[in-house]
Amino acid sequence: MEVEVEQGRLAKALNNMSKIAASTKAGLPILSNVLLRANENQLVLTATNLEIAIVEYISSKVLKAGTITVPAKLIADFVSNLPKETVKLKANGDKVVISAGSYRSTINGILADDYPELPQIDEAKAVTFKIGIDLFKEAVGQVLIAASNDTTRPALTGVFFNTFENNLYIAATDGYRLADRKFVEGVQSEVKAIVPASTLRDVMGFLSDSMDEVEVLISDTQIRFRMGEIEVTSKLIDASFPDYRRLIPTTATCEVVLNKSELSRMTKMAALFARQSGGSVVCEANAETGQFTVCAVASELGENVSVIETTVPASDKVTLNSRYLLDALNVLQDPELKFNFSGKLAPIVIRPAKSEDYTHIVMPLKS
Repeated sequence: MEVEVEQGRLAKALNNMSKIAASTKAGLPILSNVLLRANENQLVLTATNLEIAIVEYISSKVLKAGTITVPAKLIADFVSNLPKETVKLKANGDKVVISAGSYRSTINGILADDYPELPQIDEAKAVTFKIGIDLFKEAVGQVLIAASNDTTRPALTGVFFNTFENNLYIAATDGYRLADRKFVEGVQSEVKAIVPASTLRDVMGFLSDSMDEVEVLISDTQIRFRMGEIEVTSKLIDASFPDYRRLIPTTATCEVVLNKSELSRMTKMAALFARQSGGSVVCEANAETGQFTVCAVASELGENVSVIETTVPASDKVTLNSRYLLDALNVLQDPELKFNFSGKLAPIVIRPAKSEDYTHIVMPLKS
């Protein structure tokens, strides 16, 4: 193999590869390597940890086709420090000579024969759709915050891609909160797929402003994301996701429209006093005074009460985890939101004031 490639493009691709190779399982040394394959006019880089695989295509001057695997972190760190010149890669046996300008290094690799085969998707049978890059980042970011880290409940460590009334939704819950977002309209095929949250975090990290859209392909056991010259393929989680729509209250005893920035500021201030009580704050709507308040009391520190004047149709209050409330507020894009009470023992529902596309519910704490 002999290839000439632009330094900046190669360094960025190798950095993407090293993120996946760094999470590989012990006992399979070759998975710590990146697979380099030169053919026609491109260099193809591949990394996998057997759960997720990333492939990136770089336009290159290929002098000699071939394949080799080299330690991902070492080559990524080395290339990132090279001058912004043409980088030459030349493989001979299980060694790769890398040079640029006056810099030259030889890295010991492993022949590609033992590199695992990449997961395949039958694209003809897969459910396929495209989504704009900005909408993808916004929607996935709004849902990821609710995914669980508890590996004893695998379904909750993922994001549930599901169709409902010909629209595709994504949802996640950790048992204490739930986020649901309309993702794509007009999807005719039925989809029920749990995508590992870790996969979506990786995909989010690979996105760049130069990309216009993400193409998503979903099969029975795999999901693939195509963005620019990058492909990410991941296994789906083999589990059943809860029937989460039954958990979302359909009516409210009190609905208050609030300024998002003001509510966020109030919650942050109350959270300072709530550290001794596990972050619990009390949100209360008072119909008599027309006020919405957020308060916290700490026996040693004192107390905090913040007030918003608004239209309050009925009185109600609930005790919430301040961190969960702030997480929901931080991902809302709209300047105003609807805050729905359903009694102090029922979850609160937060939605954008002028849209039904996003729903976030937070379970109450025992007051």
